[in-house]
Amino acid sequence: MKSKITIPALLVAAGIATAGGLAFAKTSGGENDAVADLAKAKITLVQAVSAAEAQAGGKATKAELEGERGTVVFDVEVVTADNKVFDVKVDAADGKVLSSKLDQADRGEKDDD
Repeated sequence: MKSKITIPALLVAAGIATAGGLAFAKTSGGENDAVADLAKAKITLVQAVSAAEAQAGGKATKAELEGERGTVVFDVEVVTADNKVFDVKVDAADGKVLSSKLDQADRGEKDDD
């Protein structure tokens, strides 16, 4: 009889612990930045890539959603037919191209992301 009570009690305790952990994560800023940034984006990744490719006249090789100074932008790397690489920033709220600049040589450096 005692074991029938123990299992439900353990399940309830585990549920309370999980709920408490989730509540703590929300109050302590434990939310992943990617989730918060995605919630702010009003356009899709595909739309951002299309805008960047049209701006630079090439093909996208890399795209990433980033939070910058209180706004959310898609940072898209585009390679042109003459092998120039452009970093194009697209506003995630309205799809407007914010900037497009020629990428400097990476010199073999790799991001640690």
